[in-house]
Amino acid sequence: MTALSGMEPVPRDERLRITEVFYSLQGESRPAGLPTVFVRLTGCPLRCAYCDTAYAFHGGTARHIDDLVEEVTAYGVGRVCVTGGEPLAQPNCLRLLQKLCDRQLDVSLETSGALDVVDVDERVTMVLDLKTPGSGEVSRNLWQNIDRLKADDQVKFVICDRDDYDWACAKLEAHDLAARFAVLFSPSWGQLEPRELAEWILADRLDVRCQLQLHKYLWGDVPGH
Repeated sequence: MTALSGMEPVPRDERLRITEVFYSLQGESRPAGLPTVFVRLTGCPLRCAYCDTAYAFHGGTARHIDDLVEEVTAYGVGRVCVTGGEPLAQPNCLRLLQKLCDRQLDVSLETSGALDVVDVDERVTMVLDLKTPGSGEVSRNLWQNIDRLKADDQVKFVICDRDDYDWACAKLEAHDLAARFAVLFSPSWGQLEPRELAEWILADRLDVRCQLQLHKYLWGDVPGH
């Protein structure tokens, strides 16, 4: 059995607890703007100060992995993003990722970086969200995950303020991130003006992408977009 905070246990079979499956435009990362199917898993061991998906912390519906794969493929879209919550908090997420890859889909995983990614299928593109001090969860970062990423994976920092920016710049240099991966600097929605972050990046000539959350500009904080 496995149990996530505030949830009923789900047997360790071929099921996952799912908050929602929906079709939208990818709002973040390299394929931003492209139509994508999203599978949002329920539960997360972190409580980031800026979290915009707290509705996925609890509840959800137990779904068989094969049923999920069939629902995703029925959309007829070649891209699927597995997100949360924290998807890897449910061990069967690894099985879902594998089965989606087996369908020849372009599969991405959005993960906090607080859980080990060593067993994630190599065909999956990972977006590793390193937690800044402003998140309140900086101590949860597993730094060994960086060395487990592939060249086509991505590293993301959500920046809340100038202190977060300076911290992220230090990590960028310490781990030589920009030379190894695509690096995303994203302003925390409602906390930092995107223009201010853009100006910092330009002033420091950083080789990072200033990433805006496209879905927020299109649909605000409406779940399922």
